Amino acid sequence: MLNRTLSVVAAVVSLLAGAAPAALAAGTGPAAADFRTTVQAPDAARVTAAVLDLDDTGREPVVYGDDAPYDTASIVKVDILAALLLHAHDHHRALTARESAQAEVMIRDSDNDAASALWKAIGQASGLESANKRLGLTETTGGLGGRWGLTRTTAADQIRLLRAIFGTGPTPLDTAARTRITTLMTEISADQSWGVSAAADSGWALKNGWLMRTTTKRWDINSVGRVTAGGHHYLVAVLSNGSATMPDGVQLVERAARTAVSATAAH
Repeated sequence: MLNRTLSVVAAVVSLLAGAAPAALAAGTGPAAADFRTTVQAPDAARVTAAVLDLDDTGREPVVYGDDAPYDTASIVKVDILAALLLHAHDHHRALTARESAQAEVMIRDSDNDAASALWKAIGQASGLESANKRLGLTETTGGLGGRWGLTRTTAADQIRLLRAIFGTGPTPLDTAARTRITTLMTEISADQSWGVSAAADSGWALKNGWLMRTTTKRWDINSVGRVTAGGHHYLVAVLSNGSATMPDGVQLVERAARTAVSATAAH
């Protein structure tokens, strides 16, 4: 039933784009090619999406494409803040005024200097990975030294992080920490409010990441967050790389988000 539903969605998307219909499937292997075709990914680009319907009784995420690791770029800033809040809670303290200010601009404006300062505060890669073990992430590896943007992650692992923030089940993050992260992700600067929000018909909370790799001159473009569509709340993670320009990557991520959420809703 799932494959038939996804195939219908893929056919509709392809027809709207003027392309030949292609089956859309979830998982890995051949499904990755199907998803890339459906969302019209350029030959050099890769893209993976993961979606969890928070209102579905099954509560299991669906992955579209090959769930291989990608560079995080700035989406890791959500993870950095979660680790910082966990660390502060463990030491029975609130964030300092400086940490609070840095956290705000790191998420709202994607400020890199603030991210670098808080990356050091959490203990860089080892601190991130220690926090992630508690948060349930299993496939995220911190970037070496100060290179937090080269942290590697999968779409499925990003859903695990988002679930710790937006889900209703048990989580190491207390209510205040979850509220703080959620609020900041709804206050993203206007010029950065693209990405998974393209799949929303009402509210959203997100964080985007973008990075041009110096060796290839091609772009890593990612977006993660919660969207509301058709009365349901979805956690969505879209990771991509290999786009020729940043606008190309943004458009690819938004097509992938809309397609994956529509397919999940139709199931």
